[in-house]
Amino acid sequence: MNALYTATATAVGGREGNAASDDGKLNVKLGMPKELGGSGGEGTNPEQLFAAGYAACFESALALVAQRQGMKISGTQVTAQVSLYKNGEAFKLGAELNVYIPNVDAAKTEELAHAAHQVCPYSRATEGNIDVTIRASEQRSVSF
Repeated sequence: MNALYTATATAVGGREGNAASDDGKLNVKLGMPKELGGSGGEGTNPEQLFAAGYAACFESALALVAQRQGMKISGTQVTAQVSLYKNGEAFKLGAELNVYIPNVDAAKTEELAHAAHQVCPYSRATEGNIDVTIRASEQRSVSF
């Protein structure tokens, strides 16, 4: 299989370090959340980065699925909540995707979201590895 695109990022210092992409477009300070025993200071964490990537990728998959069904949607929003769980001596992730599509009812939103889950690369990568819950949301959770 030929790669369509390859992203490269390097982390130094683990959860209390830095991470950057090789092209310089991403350069973030990492910080351990208080809930995990860290200071809770400045800096993002791997779960937030994963949630942002998953939400963005899933929203693109949602638009693709809608387009394939002859629908034109706009103003959509996907909010991903990524949780870290203790799993014996190891750790495990879980995700919840809340999908909002203006002027589309909850049943159709869920139908589109479940179809998007079948084509989204993040969903496919996590399939069988983490629990993912998908819900239709009736309102935006964040305004930009």
